[in-house]
Amino acid sequence: MNSEHHPLGESLHLVLGEKPAKALAKAFGMQTAGDLLRHYPRRYEKRGELAPLASLEVGTEVTVLADVISAKTRPMSTRAGTIAEVVVTDGKNHLNLVFFGHKKATNAAPGLEKGKRALFSGTVGLYKKEHQLAQPQYLLLGADGEEGLTDDTAPNWAEELIPIYPATNALRSWDIAKHVRKALAWAAPLTLPEPLPADLLRRHKLGGLSEALYLVHRPKEWAQAEWARKRLRWEEAFVLQAALAQRRAANRALAATARVPAVDGLLTAFDARLPFELTAGQQEVGETIAAELARTHPMNRLLQGEVGSGKTVVALRAMLAVVDAGGQAALLAPTEVLAQQHHRSLSAMLGPLAQAGTLGGDERGTRIALLTGSLSTAARRTALLEAAGGEAGIVVGTHALLQDKVDFFDLGLVVVDEQHRFGVEQRDSLRAKGATPPHLLVMTATPIPRTVAMTVFGDLDVSTLTELPAGRAPIATHVVPVDVPRYLERAWERIREEVAAGHQAYVVCPRIGGEDAEEDMTPEALEGEQEKRPAAGVLDVAPQLAEGPLHGLRVDVLHGRMAPERKDAVMGAFAAGDLDVLVATTVIEVGVDVPNATVMAVLDADRFGMSQLHQLRGRVGRGKAAGLCLLVTGAEAGGPARERLDAVAATSDGFELSRLDLLARREGDVLGASQSGRRSSLRVLSVIRDADLIAEARIEASAVVDADPQLRKHPALAGALADLLDAQRADYLEKS
Repeated sequence: MNSEHHPLGESLHLVLGEKPAKALAKAFGMQTAGDLLRHYPRRYEKRGELAPLASLEVGTEVTVLADVISAKTRPMSTRAGTIAEVVVTDGKNHLNLVFFGHKKATNAAPGLEKGKRALFSGTVGLYKKEHQLAQPQYLLLGADGEEGLTDDTAPNWAEELIPIYPATNALRSWDIAKHVRKALAWAAPLTLPEPLPADLLRRHKLGGLSEALYLVHRPKEWAQAEWARKRLRWEEAFVLQAALAQRRAANRALAATARVPAVDGLLTAFDARLPFELTAGQQEVGETIAAELARTHPMNRLLQGEVGSGKTVVALRAMLAVVDAGGQAALLAPTEVLAQQHHRSLSAMLGPLAQAGTLGGDERGTRIALLTGSLSTAARRTALLEAAGGEAGIVVGTHALLQDKVDFFDLGLVVVDEQHRFGVEQRDSLRAKGATPPHLLVMTATPIPRTVAMTVFGDLDVSTLTELPAGRAPIATHVVPVDVPRYLERAWERIREEVAAGHQAYVVCPRIGGEDAEEDMTPEALEGEQEKRPAAGVLDVAPQLAEGPLHGLRVDVLHGRMAPERKDAVMGAFAAGDLDVLVATTVIEVGVDVPNATVMAVLDADRFGMSQLHQLRGRVGRGKAAGLCLLVTGAEAGGPARERLDAVAATSDGFELSRLDLLARREGDVLGASQSGRRSSLRVLSVIRDADLIAEARIEASAVVDADPQLRKHPALAGALADLLDAQRADYLEKS
């Protein structure tokens, strides 16, 4: 939080001291008091009530409140030292804890005796098919456990809710709570600027920011916590929607060049050579885009659609319309594999129309240039010259398109594929290469619920393709549990059967494997006492399959660490039918179109999100033959991970899976915290639960911005927006 915008921008070093400030900066990137006070509890526990243990998932960081029912210490079997084995309960379920002591330690878990109650924090593991916390940190509760507790303060302590914070191995929930209490005391005398308009607070019966920040961290009852969270949800939604409203207003104020295709020109020639009829949805969206391209202010449209709904054809027709009108189009893709795939598929669809100036090229045609970071110097020079000179009407590329040295003759349209891989700033930097602001078409194959579109892509108009092209084959999806050997054997048999029938297969792994295998191994400190199943890796799985169940088939690999020329060669060989099985990471998740591929096995499928699995299976069944997707998993039946896979197998509705995926994920991941910004996530707002609130906030914020575009009458809101959009937090508007 920037100190020039808000009093809570005071450095954490001055509020807490150097050591705690460094720990919070390292763990969460916090710099100011505001950063800490905006680090809200994930949930609360009531002292005297026990946290449920039944919902624990392997691999997740948890904090649980439980009673010790047994504790015993024994010598280690493999080296000097002791092991303390503790069993705790929440009254319904048990959880095993294990602690490792040094060889001189007589007790590896001091204070943990039968009848004691404590907070335990650690990573959920699996040992002998039972959930376990290995070496968890813990805080004893009660008069003899919590530091500073006296008989006089015990009654107040017993009444308060326990805030459970997002935490790390090095900085536990109770440590964060202590720091927050100190920051709250420091902030108590401050007068905090109120970003929400006074009439909005009154109409929605919301309180002030100071009170909300205190009660969200120190509620004595559930009603106080919920009241505070509602107030903070409103602020988060309103500030975000105000930022998006300003972007929409700024876009409307820009002047763009109208792009009207020539009569009987390039677009007409392309439509005439299409071997299929456009769906009704493609025609409708195409007409909308054509009308917006013909306007004198920039189009800003999001095109979303189910896997295989034909977004690429719609985008290509838009690009050809702009080229027809004398301009150029740039297609930005997130990976080299996808950029190369686009270059191949667009060239194939256009045929002679993509070979202008060459023998056999159509006189109405253009050229398609490819620009990626791995091009040779000569190829890069050619692509740059064709883009700058205008010979290439369409330029396809990766982040290399964003570089300063890339110039266009007349950039009229920017198409961004898989928008969730890019940020607002990246697409804007490409748009800045136009002499006048170019039109923008953003594409995503990840179905987006309405409130997500309203929140993440709120500066864009939305078009949706739901109808699949005629003749597209269905995809059957089945869960394959590895603990039933005959099911796994049958999965490999099905791949062999498809190959024998002349088709091809994908095997998808969550890791590259090989050199990075050690990253997944159990820490040496556990000395064989624990087991952790490493995720399947491409470089490990491929030889096992080639020498085992898929012996005799043509197997190759594809992953992100390969040289670009090698990637292109492998993908080209697979597309040409020269390979039977491609063992790959998720580099094949989007854009890869090989109609002859009919079967996919996803190993360790429980390690992927539902929407991602839906994307992956969309790589098969792209021809006339039916597709088959096999979700191979070691997740236990009846558990949350297995339920997610069952949901994927039960429906092909990507929008429903997207909704379920959001419900299953932590709210902090909704806007893509893993993309590039460690604080690029929603804090208390839920795009599913708070759908109505977000819709209301959009209306309220739009009205404020329309009446006062520069927010001169709302300085606190302007400060909140500046804080939201400063260099450190620009990623807030991105989607992972």
